[in-house]
Amino acid sequence: MKKHHIHLLSDSTGGTLNSVVKACLAQFEGAEVEQHFWPLVRSQSQLLQALEGISKKPGLVLYTMVDEGLAKGVDKHCQMMNLPSLSILAPVLQLMSHYFGMTSTSQPGLQHRLNEEYFARMDAVDYALHHDDGQKSDSEMAKADVILVGVSRTSKTPTCVYLANRGVKAANVPYVPGIPFPERVLGLTEPLFVALTASPDRLIDIRRNRLKQLGEVRDTDYLDELRVQEEVKEARRFYSRNGWPVIDVTRRSVEETAAEILSLLDAHRNRKQNEV
Repeated sequence: MKKHHIHLLSDSTGGTLNSVVKACLAQFEGAEVEQHFWPLVRSQSQLLQALEGISKKPGLVLYTMVDEGLAKGVDKHCQMMNLPSLSILAPVLQLMSHYFGMTSTSQPGLQHRLNEEYFARMDAVDYALHHDDGQKSDSEMAKADVILVGVSRTSKTPTCVYLANRGVKAANVPYVPGIPFPERVLGLTEPLFVALTASPDRLIDIRRNRLKQLGEVRDTDYLDELRVQEEVKEARRFYSRNGWPVIDVTRRSVEETAAEILSLLDAHRNRKQNEV
């Protein structure tokens, strides 16, 4: 199968470009692709280095550069080599410019400025790490935007970390059958509670793999099919009694789970504002 080269040029970290390309490549299963990443291209000398790399391994060129001179340099080089190229940001910038009646600033990396939003994200990440798995079920928990509840191995921690990177303060508390849920947490009214669940089969697979990683190979109640089934049912009944929204993560990625939680959080905040 032919190997396809894709060159990704960015005047910043390239996170936006990587996300777009990853999402698109997922639709072309089986395609053999070699990616070449050129981040922080902000000068002619840096651009020249990237263009030399393109010349050595020609292929599709995608870029996110707001400097018009650098962008034109990429297009001109690709035209000379008869290579396809596309600015990922240009169509959106042009549409916004027309809609807002404004000209863009053309400054690279503005989304990574050390502003209030950035520090809010860092604060949220720190919060998630210090309020993982029921840690600090005290007044600090009241500062959470979201509290995730679920039995073991329902992706509570990675979902909290992902939400934190979106600026959401997320804590998580495990639901353990036979152990009373912390009353002080149940009494909180400001955070949004979201319950996570998964099919027993999926939980057993994940738990078994986790135990293998820890060097534990013997069977335990933690993996017993009937016990896990009852554990999931008991947790579901508990969520229902509390009126919490439930998300089944069996076939969901962390990103998909977080997207639904963000939607629920928007609705929760709107309700709180209307109550004031």
